[in-house]
Amino acid sequence: MVTGPDPRPPHPLPGAVGLAHLSAYDWEAADGVCGGSPHLHLVCTEAYVVTGGRGSVQTLGPDGYRDIPLRPGTVAWFTPGTVHRMVQGGGLRVTVLMQNSGLPEAGDAVFTFPPEVLADPERYAAAATLPPGTGPRTEAAARRRRDLAVEGFLALREALAAGDAAPCRDFQRAAARLVRAKVPRWRELWRAGALAAAERTGAQLDALETGDPAYLGDATAYRAAPTRLAAFGMCGRRDEYALPGTTSPYDDPGEPRDSGHVRGPSDS
Repeated sequence: MVTGPDPRPPHPLPGAVGLAHLSAYDWEAADGVCGGSPHLHLVCTEAYVVTGGRGSVQTLGPDGYRDIPLRPGTVAWFTPGTVHRMVQGGGLRVTVLMQNSGLPEAGDAVFTFPPEVLADPERYAAAATLPPGTGPRTEAAARRRRDLAVEGFLALREALAAGDAAPCRDFQRAAARLVRAKVPRWRELWRAGALAAAERTGAQLDALETGDPAYLGDATAYRAAPTRLAAFGMCGRRDEYALPGTTSPYDDPGEPRDSGHVRGPSDS
């Protein structure tokens, strides 16, 4: 019986997904709504699995504005390019599953800041980056960031309500410009993570087809616990898992903490 810590790096989570737990912010915004910082992801689909409390997720996209109720047992997910804002209704607790683990930590998220901020990469980075830690200074910066993102979000929502989708499309294009330089690094992470996981399944199918399932001799089990608690994320306080090869730790001061997807110009 193995009772001590496993010295081997863990196998990636199924599908090389990212995993975190979120408690939605209860800070009231300018529109009287409590919740997180609206943002989008460029290449990652994100899913919320609601484990407690109540709230909603507000989304903006080509299909307009939606307010999706969140209750225990609800699973809600949104594809790349969908602006999403987690809304706190009372004790909301969500487990976040993120496609392409490692990419959100490497910057695959853009806040809905006003256009003049999005147009200036240095100004955007200054507004998006949080000081390290979980103290009052970091909390104040997270609230300022949230408020600025809500300002841009409300303008996009108002335009959609008036039948004008152009500002939403403009935001998507601005977001793509901001992250363009990151794409080569994202490609490396994708190849080592999600693509490698899919290719591993292909190799296993080949082995089964040839009648030589030797890979089953490597079967084992793992466990993990959060390695960072109550970090300030995009949507709320975030418990993070630093699993080698699966979820990258948020150690780069120039990168985000959340889709959560958060530090810097990127989660959840």
